[in-house]
Amino acid sequence: MNIRKTMARAAGVGAVATAALGLFSTGAANADTFVPLPGGDLTRTLSDGTVVHVWIDGESATINPSMGSTPLHRNSWASATAHINISGVDGDVGGNIYPGYVVGCQVDISGGGVSGGPTVGADWSSGQSVTPSASADGGANLTLGPGQAQSFYVLDIERADDFGADSHKTYNAFKGNDASVAWADETIGLTGCAGYAQARSFVTAEISTAHVQSWITLWGQPFSLG
Repeated sequence: MNIRKTMARAAGVGAVATAALGLFSTGAANADTFVPLPGGDLTRTLSDGTVVHVWIDGESATINPSMGSTPLHRNSWASATAHINISGVDGDVGGNIYPGYVVGCQVDISGGGVSGGPTVGADWSSGQSVTPSASADGGANLTLGPGQAQSFYVLDIERADDFGADSHKTYNAFKGNDASVAWADETIGLTGCAGYAQARSFVTAEISTAHVQSWITLWGQPFSLG
């Protein structure tokens, strides 16, 4: 199995997207800005009594306001760890973890009902269970105009399919009650946005038990891209 930008843990309960830590710029005019983020925490009880706890910790972003030396270019490097714990159920459990980001140009990505927003479900609030529909590409170099937003997944796990051809997965599969995924310096590049721009992390958990299959999405806090 080849993994591009991602290395699966030997324990099989997580995956790590690794990269060298970004260095701060020494030039005052183009200095990078480190932004610590609070992550998030969500617990849901499924119809069969399964309790699913999803949380994000260690979240941060390093913002470079103008990689292209113009107001239309933004670049950032995002890092975090997502965790899942499943309890209150007997028998085999497991699922998939889909971490990703939403990026918006002059659009409010903190709530639902956004005109021109990405197709990530009926409501973006952390109190809803939604299934994001995001790009399969790992990493993001996006071109967005005012009022536009787009979502993408962090993971791009390359492996051979049943016929030996390369396939790409945007999730990490797990079995058991606990799993985690970590990523470091995931690039978020944005071109074409002359106004304010924001990004927001999300982690979707697809949970499977003997009785139910459910999707739960946790949203992180929006942050400015400059």
